[in-house]
Amino acid sequence: MKSIKLSKEITSSFLVVGLAHSNGKLIVESGLAKLDEKKIQAILANLGATGKADEIIKVPYTKPETIIFTGLGESSKSYDHEALRRAAGAAARALEGQKSATFALPANDLAQISAIAEGGALGAYSFTEFRGSTKKEQKAVLQEIEILTSLTSAEAKNLAKRAGILAKNTFIIRDLVNTPPSHLTPAIFSTRMKKIALGLGLKVEILDERALKSKGYGGITGVGQGSANPPRLLRVSYKPAKAKKLIALVGKGITFDTGGLALKPANGMEAMKCDMGGAAAVIATVFAAAELKLPIAIDAWAPLAENMVSDNAQRPSDIVSIYGGKTVEVLNPDAEGRLVLADALMRAAEFAKSSGGLDGIIDVATLTGAQAVALGTRTSAVMTNDFEFSGQFLTAAKKAGEQFWPMPLPEELRASLDSPVADLANIGDRMGGMLVAGLFLREFINPQTPWLHLDIASPAFNEAEPHGYTPVGGTGISLRSLICLLESI
Repeated sequence: MKSIKLSKEITSSFLVVGLAHSNGKLIVESGLAKLDEKKIQAILANLGATGKADEIIKVPYTKPETIIFTGLGESSKSYDHEALRRAAGAAARALEGQKSATFALPANDLAQISAIAEGGALGAYSFTEFRGSTKKEQKAVLQEIEILTSLTSAEAKNLAKRAGILAKNTFIIRDLVNTPPSHLTPAIFSTRMKKIALGLGLKVEILDERALKSKGYGGITGVGQGSANPPRLLRVSYKPAKAKKLIALVGKGITFDTGGLALKPANGMEAMKCDMGGAAAVIATVFAAAELKLPIAIDAWAPLAENMVSDNAQRPSDIVSIYGGKTVEVLNPDAEGRLVLADALMRAAEFAKSSGGLDGIIDVATLTGAQAVALGTRTSAVMTNDFEFSGQFLTAAKKAGEQFWPMPLPEELRASLDSPVADLANIGDRMGGMLVAGLFLREFINPQTPWLHLDIASPAFNEAEPHGYTPVGGTGISLRSLICLLESI
């Protein structure tokens, strides 16, 4: 997707129009576009149109040449922004192979324009990097999005530009998540992100396996020691001149997770290339913040390791010393994400001391299978030590159109992490496993620092059918919510 523009006239041969339903009747939502309603209703009735979300119907017309009807669901005087976002995204996916399209959806205010722009841009995505003989058969994504609206002010144009920035950086996450582990080791991840970061004028630090071991990063070192591809700790910092607050973002970066000596079943292991989705999300969020010139300082940390089986692999009952000195008994080598996060959380807080400390710290992780059991495949979890901070994030997530739900950190589960030989164990009660993982991470957080833990395990990787603006594979979840939060701060 190359550009998003606003226009008061239709200039494309392809017109995207909304289709809703009310009491069994179809409602055409064409915005400023003037169409022959009676003719269209007859055509849609013959085609069995319903107006339900994710429905796409293409109809040949005269001017424009083709109308793409995209489902909005239940008819409304003012459509939910996420309904518009998803409808625009579904239309953009259906328009692959086309150069441009005009989107004539309800765009009566700036928020609706923003939603349509975001949805259309996010839907114009494909991942073809590793196709060989079949690459020529793949259609190119929609290149240009034109939003039909009477609102063409500078503010509206800035929102369209913002949508393009969010989409571009979401695609960075999707591309990283979709890249096979043969081509995305911890070192390669760090090198690729460093190149982008330096191009944006950001500061970068990369610790290799020798530095990690010598400086006491026992979690990252322990998880990565079984792999021929050594671990890394990547830091990307954005420090605008007038920033008054500092936020740390920490993302789980397991570039492939076999489970280690707690080997996962072969069925489904291929999806474990997505286990660095949190690291991808926090790094791309800093890129987006820098492009948007947000007046807030951000340190993003990506602890990167490959969890493999070998004669050097971490064993059940091994004890590792996390950065800062706290010891952990590794009862399950497949509960490895929390170990690398612990190192990075401790280092992020220490690093920020010279700048006066953190105003908040957020970790993002594809952490537990229990997340999907509790919340399904599209809703991520939020845990916290500060409900005001959590409320601010949930408000931002709703605005962004991403699904997050608050989850508790029950004190009665904390005792299950006790170890007879170390400061704590890396697993506890199986029941409430997502919450136990959150309690483990809380052990590495200063109680005075507002903290959020985002478990995005299942929503980060879509293994079902594409829907709305969400493709199969990497989704890019959490970037838009984090940006909305940073804007609000």
